[in-house]
Amino acid sequence: MSYIVITIAVVVIIAVLVVVLFYNNLVSLRNFTNEAWSNVDVFLTKRHELIPQLVNTVKGYAEHERTVLERLTILRSEAIAADTPGKQLAVEDKISKLLADIRIQMENYPDLKANENFLALQRQITEMETEIERSRRYLNGCVRNYNTAVETFPNNLVAGVFGFKRTKFFEVESEGVRQSPTVSVR
Repeated sequence: MSYIVITIAVVVIIAVLVVVLFYNNLVSLRNFTNEAWSNVDVFLTKRHELIPQLVNTVKGYAEHERTVLERLTILRSEAIAADTPGKQLAVEDKISKLLADIRIQMENYPDLKANENFLALQRQITEMETEIERSRRYLNGCVRNYNTAVETFPNNLVAGVFGFKRTKFFEVESEGVRQSPTVSVR
């Protein structure tokens, strides 16, 4: 009788340890994903800080592009105010597209292209876009690992019991951002 009790106790202890290991792995992967999102958010915030400088520099040169610049300012405010990652992703997608459009439109302003402030801002924004791209790739790698753990057996059993849910990838929504811009030479 005592062997049966000891065997049951050992099996229960092993089962609890396995659940704890799976749980801790899921928590670790979720935290990596949250950290990766936080890193993306840091770069997006830096980009938001550069946008007003870009808008002010371009305003004097491109008066008739005022609506594009105003739209960029509005989108910046919406991105800062976004209360969920999904909403922020949608707005950031629009900001990326507008920034690409502004770069293309500025080809029509030789004086602006030679302006040191504009060149410095353009360089900073380009660097920021590169950092955002790297951070997004890292975030998506973390999301992939987390989602795989949440969905694969036997992790999915622990994930279901403790409420771990799939999370979304940081994806570009609009086709315009995915396509290479066309620049016309005059």
